[in-house]
Amino acid sequence: MTEFVNWLHHDTAGLLLLAGVGIAVLLVLIIKVKLEPFIALLVVGVLVALAGGVSVQDLVGSATKSSDAIIEKGFAGILGHITVIIGLGTVLGAILERSGGAEVLLGRLVKIFGEKGTPLAMGITGFVLGIPVFFDIGIFVLAPLVYVAAIKGGKSLALYALPLLAGLSVTHAFLPPHPGPVAAAGLFHVELGWIIIMGLACGIPAWFASGILWGTWIGKRVMVNVPEDSVIEESDEAKALGDPGLGTVLLAIGTPMILILGGTFGNIALPDGGLRTTLQFLGNPAIALTVAVLLAMWLLGTRRGMSRDELAELTSTSLRPVGMILLVVGAGAFFGAVLGATGVGKAVADSLSTAGLPLLLSAFVISAGMRIAQGSATVAIVTTGGILAPSVLAAGYSQPQLALIVMAIASGSVIASHVNDGGFWIISKYFNMSVKDTLKTWTVLETVLSIVGFGMAALIWQFV
Repeated sequence: MTEFVNWLHHDTAGLLLLAGVGIAVLLVLIIKVKLEPFIALLVVGVLVALAGGVSVQDLVGSATKSSDAIIEKGFAGILGHITVIIGLGTVLGAILERSGGAEVLLGRLVKIFGEKGTPLAMGITGFVLGIPVFFDIGIFVLAPLVYVAAIKGGKSLALYALPLLAGLSVTHAFLPPHPGPVAAAGLFHVELGWIIIMGLACGIPAWFASGILWGTWIGKRVMVNVPEDSVIEESDEAKALGDPGLGTVLLAIGTPMILILGGTFGNIALPDGGLRTTLQFLGNPAIALTVAVLLAMWLLGTRRGMSRDELAELTSTSLRPVGMILLVVGAGAFFGAVLGATGVGKAVADSLSTAGLPLLLSAFVISAGMRIAQGSATVAIVTTGGILAPSVLAAGYSQPQLALIVMAIASGSVIASHVNDGGFWIISKYFNMSVKDTLKTWTVLETVLSIVGFGMAALIWQFV
């Protein structure tokens, strides 16, 4: 028995078996037993940690010191980043819905692309707006458009959500100023211009295949209803005033994106000092969304006849579903942290890096293994880049080739999003999908995106 335990804790095959069994049990508890995902993630995370040799003190801390405990760090790591963003983004989305602003923007997109082209319009919106904003912020700000599209179209919420999510996902993995590609560019000493060029060359086909082709096909076959507590009726005062102008709506949506983008590029292009500091402050996602919410409250609320009591009620109503979203996302991050603490991620990386595969394929496979093992696309990119950087830099590759290696890593980093990925739970809860439906739609979408992105990198590699 002791030998088996040692094998389970220290051998790569044992660690992978532990992770596989843990994920299988988790899926059974959620899908078959119907246990609330938040509770199932906690239970399985604790069991996997103990079975994987994590000490009780490391897992839960001591009576005098618990801040370093995995259970607290797992929750705090992601919730510290997204809690304020989710809250503010939800309020901003509610104001857009109540004022009729979301319908104005959707109406213009539908007018351009036609009723049948609404999913394509959603995909383009996700791709364009996903460049300056983080993946989760894009979901929180743009989700109201998806809800309105599904209500007006009378079709599955998935049909409109998946193209949008593909656009947000591909920009998060492939393009600056997102942290993964920027970090990889630094590790491999690649100019960001080449990352942008290759990111677009690999990312656009991957977005089209996963979001438009797969997303519209599966979206017609998986029926998902708009969550009732996410539909906010337009107020009587707003109806009396008519629809807000498109420019006003775009200002409300675009303000956080412009501020975040300004902070990013100010940090890159400007010297230390006043303007750079100001842009960094305003470009912080929490500050940018606070400014956007206050602006939207005035432009789409107070200025159009909405009372302070109405705004307070709207804010309170919109935030009610947020608690369960935060609990599930935090528990998912805890489960991912447990897999990291048991050594699963390192075991995957070490075994794949010694497999003797061609460089581009190695970059993709190592990144994919890291993604499947621990859930985070950014962590997969950064870890894989750190593993490969010494040998890649010594080989003297050109800038375009180095950028393609980054694209191969980025492609692997988005494959098979599943229950250890915080984004999986955000999408499941925000778009009212069961775990089974999220696996059928979002997980497959990410896998299609990953494979097509890598295929494009491998194809372009032949000509550079």
